[in-house]
Amino acid sequence: MGSKISIINHINAVRCYLKKGEKEEARNSIQDSIQDSIQDSSIAAKSGNSEIPETFISLSTGMEFVSVPTGEFDMGSFSDELGRSDFESPTHRVTIKSHFYMSKSQVTQKQWKTIMGNNPSHFKGEARPVEMVSWENVQEFVKKLNAAENTDKYRLPSETEWEYSCRAGTQSRYYFGGSESELSEYAWYTENSGRKTHPIRQKKPNSWGIYDMHGNVWEWVQDKWHENYNGSLCDGSAWEEGTSSNRVSRGGSWYCDPDSCRSAARFSRAPESRFANLGFRLVREL
Repeated sequence: MGSKISIINHINAVRCYLKKGEKEEARNSIQDSIQDSIQDSSIAAKSGNSEIPETFISLSTGMEFVSVPTGEFDMGSFSDELGRSDFESPTHRVTIKSHFYMSKSQVTQKQWKTIMGNNPSHFKGEARPVEMVSWENVQEFVKKLNAAENTDKYRLPSETEWEYSCRAGTQSRYYFGGSESELSEYAWYTENSGRKTHPIRQKKPNSWGIYDMHGNVWEWVQDKWHENYNGSLCDGSAWEEGTSSNRVSRGGSWYCDPDSCRSAARFSRAPESRFANLGFRLVREL
C-alpha cells in the first residue's frame, strides 16, 4: 500500500489548491455545522500513518481526480429556493462516511476515445466533454477503463455523491452562492454558451477544485429515478431500488436556463438516451 501511495504522490506533484468557499449568509447554523463536519473529517484523514493523497491521476487516460472528504449535508432544496422543483423534496440529512475521489472535470472526448476507440460527440473537440453517450454506453466505458488499469475502483457517482461534491460545503442555490448574476463566471448555460459545449475547466471551480458542476453538459449518475426523496438512502450510496427504469442526470447544460443548473436540480432520462448536452464524470474509490 505504501508503494502505491508513493507512486500516486509522484504522479501528482502539483497538489490541488483548495480555496475557501464563502459561507451563505442564509442558513448560517446549517452552514457552520456542515463546514465543521468537513473540516474535522479532513484533519482525521491526514492523521495517523496513512495520508490520503489530495489528487489522483488515471494512468491510462490522464483523468484527474480530487479527494472528497467525509461529512454531512442537507440534500435537496429548501421550500423557499428560487426555481426549485418538488422532485428535490424532502430535504434530508445525508452522511458521507468514506472518502472518495471525484473527477475534477467531465470526461473529455479524448479520454473517451482512448478507452473506447471512437468519438460519438456532436460538438467535436478533444478537450470538450464527450456527449451523445447513453447511461448504458457509460457503463461499458467504466468496465473497459477498470480493465485497462486492472482495478474495479472506477464508477459513476451516486446522486448523493454528486450533489455533495457539487455543493462543496454550501447549501446555497449554486456552489458559489444564491445569485444567478454570477453564473456566467462558473458555468456554460443558455445565456453564454452559444448553443454548444465548451472545453473543460474554462470556468471557475468550486471550493474543492471541481469544475463544470453547473452547466456545459448534464451528467449521468448511477441512481434510478424517483419522483422525490421519500424513502431515499442517507448513507451516500446509489438508490437503485424502485420500479422506474429511468436514471438520473445532474448539473444542467449549455442548453439550460439558470434554474436547471442549480446544485439541487435533477432530471429523469431513459438509460438509452443520447443527447448533445449529456455526458458524465466519474468517481474513483480509494
